[in-house]
Amino acid sequence: MEEKIKVGVSSCLLGNQVRYDGGHKRDRYITDVLAGYFQFIPVCPEVECGLPVPRETMHLSGNPEVPRLITTKSGIDHTEKMQQFCNNKASILRQENLCAFIFKKDSPSSGLHRVKVYGRSGQAQKKGRGLFAAAVVNHFPLLPVEEEGRLHDATLRENFIERIYCYNRWLLFTENSPDYKKLIQFHRQHKLQLMAHSPKHLSAMGKLVAAGKNMATDKLLEQYQLYLMEAMALKATTKKNINVLYHIMGHFKNFLTGDEKAELLEIIENYNRSIVPLVVPLTLISHYVRKYDISYLQDQAYLEPHPAELMLRNHV
Repeated sequence: MEEKIKVGVSSCLLGNQVRYDGGHKRDRYITDVLAGYFQFIPVCPEVECGLPVPRETMHLSGNPEVPRLITTKSGIDHTEKMQQFCNNKASILRQENLCAFIFKKDSPSSGLHRVKVYGRSGQAQKKGRGLFAAAVVNHFPLLPVEEEGRLHDATLRENFIERIYCYNRWLLFTENSPDYKKLIQFHRQHKLQLMAHSPKHLSAMGKLVAAGKNMATDKLLEQYQLYLMEAMALKATTKKNINVLYHIMGHFKNFLTGDEKAELLEIIENYNRSIVPLVVPLTLISHYVRKYDISYLQDQAYLEPHPAELMLRNHV
């Protein structure tokens, strides 16, 4: 059995009773589905920085760019305590080789997007980011990160988990004595996946790899990783997927019978019209790849970017 991918997660989302009121916010998609594929590393910033359970509620206050973490009734400022924890925890997490982090939305410590920040008037602006979430993003700028609420959107969920598996493949690649020739092979295997996310990045990465023979390996890999994760952060749209599907078809169009070609074109068009999900044309394409032994396509990450059991490409 392959070793599970390590993913950081807000502890309360696993059902741990660490919230201010002694409760939890268990997310069943995380615990019942994703736990079968990921090894979760739970973090509760409040508890781990020394605050008790239960505890007084807190909120962000002041400048949304550099907010303070203040208790709502007593007005105690826990900013320095939290920031010290964040810096120490970031060093510990670096040793874990995480491939992603899932945060608790709206949390003054862990919220990733649109966290309330209260001004002097008492009015809140949804312009903040939790102190711990901000620290993780700052220390690991290329790490895939998301909030649990957004995982219930099929498109965002697919993109996030695809990024996790891509990041994991990159980490495994870099741990296996990477060199220029191996990078060429990695890039070849990910061309179609990159095309589906960002043709612009694919072009830039192709030029980088072509010039990479004359670059220092560490600089080449650093720039490639930056392009890779920037590209994967962009969603694969129907239009871009259609482009990839036709590109794939070009590799075996001369092998297909007239009926096979007509069937594939019809299914691709049905996907374009949102009648069938992406998994339908890809299933037929995978069949033709095996049937006609198209070696270039057999190890393309695009055809199997994550376990099929997650059914991430089954939505329309």
